Amino acid sequence: MSGDGSKKQFWKRNTAKVPGNIQHVYGAQHPPFDPLLHANLMKAGNKPPSATTPGKPKKATTFQEFESITSDAWDVGDDDDELLAMAAQNLNIEVVMETANKVIENHSKLQERRQQQIDEITEPDEKDGQEAHEEEPDEEDEREEGAETTTDLSFSSEALPLSGNRLVKSHSEAPVGSPKEVGIEQAVLHRQQSLPHRPVIPLVARMADQNTSGTPAMSEREASRLDKFRQVLAGPNTDLEELRKLSWSGIPRQVRPITWKLLSGYLPANAERRESTLQRKRQEYFGFIEQYYDSRNDEHHQDTYRQIHIDIPRTNPLIPLFQQASVQEIFERILFIWAIRHPASGYVQGINDLVTPFFVVYVFEYIEEEVENFNVSSLQEEVLRNIEADSFWCMSKLLDGIQDNYTFAQPGIQRKVKALEELVSRIDETVHCHMQQYEVEYLQFAFRWMNNLLMRELPLRCTIRLWDTYQAEPEGFSHFHLYVCAAFLVRWRKEILEEKDFQGLMILLQNLPTMHWGNEEVSVLLAEAYRLKFAFADAPNHYKR
Repeated sequence: MSGDGSKKQFWKRNTAKVPGNIQHVYGAQHPPFDPLLHANLMKAGNKPPSATTPGKPKKATTFQEFESITSDAWDVGDDDDELLAMAAQNLNIEVVMETANKVIENHSKLQERRQQQIDEITEPDEKDGQEAHEEEPDEEDEREEGAETTTDLSFSSEALPLSGNRLVKSHSEAPVGSPKEVGIEQAVLHRQQSLPHRPVIPLVARMADQNTSGTPAMSEREASRLDKFRQVLAGPNTDLEELRKLSWSGIPRQVRPITWKLLSGYLPANAERRESTLQRKRQEYFGFIEQYYDSRNDEHHQDTYRQIHIDIPRTNPLIPLFQQASVQEIFERILFIWAIRHPASGYVQGINDLVTPFFVVYVFEYIEEEVENFNVSSLQEEVLRNIEADSFWCMSKLLDGIQDNYTFAQPGIQRKVKALEELVSRIDETVHCHMQQYEVEYLQFAFRWMNNLLMRELPLRCTIRLWDTYQAEPEGFSHFHLYVCAAFLVRWRKEILEEKDFQGLMILLQNLPTMHWGNEEVSVLLAEAYRLKFAFADAPNHYKR
């Protein structure tokens, strides 16, 4: 890409809104900007905010009008920059420092209170106890410096000194196994176990299911399910129908890569043909790279490549894996090759998200550790090439079934949003009428749900679990997804009915609190979606009043 300043200015000015030219969103994986961190966005000579009080948007009648009024955006425009900067300008640094000092002071008092509670349990040794107490602040400081910044002060008020995952030694040097030491460790351990684990990266960006993160050992039921998968996969000809039945309730991580490849149609059911198929498809993909990738700077392709190059760093920005240069180059090649091989749609913002679940699952095929902070440069080049080619072909298989979502004016999305509105009006008329009362149009929030397959509403770990079922369900991405969206909307019934204006409803629907979700919540969502499909899929008259 050219670094010429004039071109960058041209890109920034070229902000015409057309169907499909959606912008950056702030959902489960993209929290709103912190004004304190974006004070540098203030521009010289800011215009004062308009005195006109914005009213509720009038009811739009065309897709273009829907798109123009929706706040379901990916880019932060100039006006947004100025508003953020004005918000930051009102924050006095003295007030900030005073608040920080109060937090530190309160924390010190809480530390003293905890020390007193421990002293009440033990009979402190004066000499050894003082030495241990003098050493403790250093360990506490190290823990606090390494901890992730958080606004949840209640965590700090209850936390006990830890060193890594070990308990800090007691203040009295009682012999091992004495009632004194046992009493201390039990009290400390009880509090430690009652607190949530503080991840290195934000909870929303963690791949492991938070419901089971505290029990790494495989349960008997999980081991039994894994054995069933392996038995089905071990045969000379895999029974795909049986594999779908097993996969509907989730696929064990150990067999997810091969299962996804089979269910997507990338690999044949016949085991003997799989290796030759993999070699052929991987060679074919890198043949596309050699043939087409150098054309990314040609005049008729440079706009496509430029948009891909802009969008890639925005893909899961909270997960370090996706910020590695080699990973971003892989994504650029995958998306560019797909775009020029599908000229009917080309590249549309949002398709970049659809690569990530495949990429993560196929990385798991070669590693044992967690993937969030994994350095892909430690993998052999051939392994990375295999992951890239497999991700491309499986993403292509997915998009083949929903390509009308991304052609001009995105008719597939419009039809699905309309079907969602009709379905919700039948299954929960109260919610439907509540949104109508405050003039909330379904396209204003559900466009993103269809365009990104709920990836902006759920943590990536939940998306992977959701896709286990989508791969197993006939027309999972193109048809069953509608019922998942309906169940997802009704899931927030209480919160929706509590909002009494347009702005509140839109903020809620675009920032639904799913960061703590795991397998259990997704399984409940899928069960409700299946119930809706069973009741309505083969009964179109149910849509009608």
